[in-house]
Amino acid sequence: MAQDPIHIVGGGLAGSEAAWQLATSGVPVVLHEMRGTRGTDAHKTDALAELVCSNSFRSDDAETNAVGVLHAEMRLAGSLIMRCADAHQVPAGGALAVDRDGFAEAVTAALEAHPLVSIAREEVATLPPAEWGQTIVATGPLTAETLAEAIRAETGAEALAFFDAIAPIVHFDTIDMGKAWFQSRYDKVGPGGTGKDYVNCPMDREQYEAFVAALVAGDKTEFREWEGTPYFDGCLPIEVMAERGPETLRHGPMKPMGLTNAHNPTVKAYAVVQLRQDNALGTLYNMVGFQTKLKYAEQVRVFRTIPGLENAEFARLGGLHRNTYLNSPTLLDGTLRLKSRPSLRFAGQITGCEGYVESASVGLMAGRFAAAEALGNAAIPPPATTAMGALLAHITGGHLATEEEGGKRSFQPMNVNFGLFPPVEVPREEGKRLRGKEKTMAKKRAMSRRALADFSAWLAGERAPLPIAAE
Repeated sequence: MAQDPIHIVGGGLAGSEAAWQLATSGVPVVLHEMRGTRGTDAHKTDALAELVCSNSFRSDDAETNAVGVLHAEMRLAGSLIMRCADAHQVPAGGALAVDRDGFAEAVTAALEAHPLVSIAREEVATLPPAEWGQTIVATGPLTAETLAEAIRAETGAEALAFFDAIAPIVHFDTIDMGKAWFQSRYDKVGPGGTGKDYVNCPMDREQYEAFVAALVAGDKTEFREWEGTPYFDGCLPIEVMAERGPETLRHGPMKPMGLTNAHNPTVKAYAVVQLRQDNALGTLYNMVGFQTKLKYAEQVRVFRTIPGLENAEFARLGGLHRNTYLNSPTLLDGTLRLKSRPSLRFAGQITGCEGYVESASVGLMAGRFAAAEALGNAAIPPPATTAMGALLAHITGGHLATEEEGGKRSFQPMNVNFGLFPPVEVPREEGKRLRGKEKTMAKKRAMSRRALADFSAWLAGERAPLPIAAE
């Protein structure tokens, strides 16, 4: 019998991954993407899975970093997003960063070439019609307002929102390497890297304090219609961080630890601005942690006070856009279906995850859940001991309210982290009692080992048949 297609709305990271998981399971897919007929405030191309902010997938350490564990789980599950990221990586110390154009083009080409994937370049302005059957909504944090309104009308709940900011990108040949130098923090060698994967621009105390003052006083874009919308702490504008205290930046994105000025090794920098390679040619570098809502002219003026960037030319300046996400713990079930309309699943950042790989991993789960149902199998969530299962539990279980919050839920976007994993017992090594950082690292390694073992077991037993209903 011919298999009815699953419709997916949105061709970002989550939608693209969901489409791939369905197609490789033998289920036909219609992927609806409005770019090509209508753009967004943040996207620059019509490519699927375009990266609109950083080009980093963050840490690739699958032993002591939860993001690295998520990478490993996705690779085990045959992730298209990870396959293309690995094929188009650029040096980034211990992180996995990609050539953004090559990456998006590879994802687009793979989906266009798959015989079970049809790509419809059209806007879906309202909730998908009932005759589509199973549908995955993966419209991301930039969901069009008409669709957002339709979701609100269906759920009877207000979608939450937060600001997100984009970091500037600099032409490498305009950086003064007589002042800046190449080095990864603590000389760490990562995927495709050498231990010298970042450009570092040093500041002394006087320069740093003047820079912080300029950030705080700088002319900023105001969005009065978004007043009351909270920032997500994982992507704060640089000037918002500066407003939290004069030392905030040098203990955050401008921390000098693990770096030695190649031009003056005996003098410790008070603060350091890092830039990370943004494309395979090495002609573009983005300013790490420098997402901003400064107006364009202010960005040029203030960022050119950074030593080494006095004559910087910017391929892209920073910006600010609004991100929208659901109150998922109250609206979605344990396999990401909308409780009020189970034929609809949601995936990606609209569910309340944060980050590229997190978004893609939720798309991966949504695709596999939908494929299981389409093929007559049970949709079984991964165990909470895995990175994907822990993230899913956060999305569908969410934040527990406190008395201070008046008993109300306060669900916020979340990156994957070991704090979402169930506790693990760490065996003592030859009677040795672990303390401090040594104990913390041992716990992380134990959680990572457990996660990958449990995820492999989940993949092996995932295709359980649906129970037969009693007559």
